[in-house]
Amino acid sequence: MNKHDQIIKVGIADLNIAKAPDKIRTSGLGSCVGVIIYDEKMKLGGLAHIMLPDSQQAKLTNKNNYKYADTAIQILVKKMLRHGARQFALQAKLAGGAQMFKFANGNDMMRIGPRNIAAVKKILAQYRIPIIAADVGGSSGRTIEFDPATNRLKIRTVNKGETFI
Repeated sequence: MNKHDQIIKVGIADLNIAKAPDKIRTSGLGSCVGVIIYDEKMKLGGLAHIMLPDSQQAKLTNKNNYKYADTAIQILVKKMLRHGARQFALQAKLAGGAQMFKFANGNDMMRIGPRNIAAVKKILAQYRIPIIAADVGGSSGRTIEFDPATNRLKIRTVNKGETFI
């Protein structure tokens, strides 16, 4: 990696895009889902770190739209298209959505990870963006890094080490 290559860091409830040779990374994916949307030919990738499934549940007027599956994916797709991605060529990879805690009462509202995964899949389907690979669920946190030059997503989990999808 030469000094011109940047790693663009995306925080929790945040999103951004990267063009090769830059890479894009987010850490602390527990129940959150990291959504990578990319255009292979354009060497352009975007990443949204999604915390919650649905912005309609939020009562706030000044809510952070990067936090929710429905609004973050919409914003990310628009941003990608503005930077030269082609709608028909968009593909997605997902990671995260772990069930970090065991709840004795089985309260469905607490199943944030599985609900995030379901919401992300639903929104991507509405945009007709195919999910090429996913590493979701389980009970471990993840750090992910996407390389638009190779379209490979590196996933680091506490107990499994590094994998690529």
